[in-house]
Amino acid sequence: MMSSNHKVTSGDASLNVRIDGSDLLPWLVLSNSLATDLSMWDDQIELLTRTHRVLRYDTRGHGKSSAPAGPYSFDLLVGDMVALMDHFHIERADILGLSLGGMTALGLALDHPARVGRLICADARADSPPPFVEGWDHRIGIVREKGMAGIVGGTMERWFTSATREQRPETIARASAMMLATSADGYIASAQALKQLDYLRRLPQMKALTLYIVGAEDGAAPPDAMRAMAAATPGARFESIPNAAHIANMEDVGAFNALITGFLGNERRAAE
Repeated sequence: MMSSNHKVTSGDASLNVRIDGSDLLPWLVLSNSLATDLSMWDDQIELLTRTHRVLRYDTRGHGKSSAPAGPYSFDLLVGDMVALMDHFHIERADILGLSLGGMTALGLALDHPARVGRLICADARADSPPPFVEGWDHRIGIVREKGMAGIVGGTMERWFTSATREQRPETIARASAMMLATSADGYIASAQALKQLDYLRRLPQMKALTLYIVGAEDGAAPPDAMRAMAAATPGARFESIPNAAHIANMEDVGAFNALITGFLGNERRAAE
């Protein structure tokens, strides 16, 4: 498999990028969740590169990307995705994002509809009701006081079901390591963007063919909220993964992969 690593400048940020797959295939861009990095997609790459050339990157403030001063906004995060596509001369791509990455993907599809083919938005919200904002204020306060280590335990409880936490310590260790490697400043700046999230009212304008995926036990992006997002999006599909919580692509790799490859696969293209 052809692979390469890159650094791309977007405004005041240096973004860490990895590209996998043949340059003869159509593009797919992956966007990570808050407090992870591009390696969160490792369990998807082997399958996705059968049909796509895959660009994944560390969101600003995460992984090996730089962490410019915040606060960040979704306009800024969407701008980073556009800058990456422009840098690699990608006119149009399929997009897959989870949580913060899924919200950024929504913004790209709404603000730049000509750039997006198919859209997969996983375990994400489209609005910021008061309890959601209060939760971020609470976590921001902890990180300012104790650093990223102060929120790892509570975050793992939201990210994964109790069964996974008890039976798969290697998955929890992998996720915890990504979180602890995240810049505290980058986390806070990104959380401030989440507090301003306001895409729900615009979803009826969506042009991209969209699949929403959620873990059935996701408390951070509740299934009912995502079902409402799908209902508001013209022609969208909604799928729930049983016995999975927020980081569904790591918790149930098989179910997640089956949903995304079915949606992105050639048999679906032939039906369009």
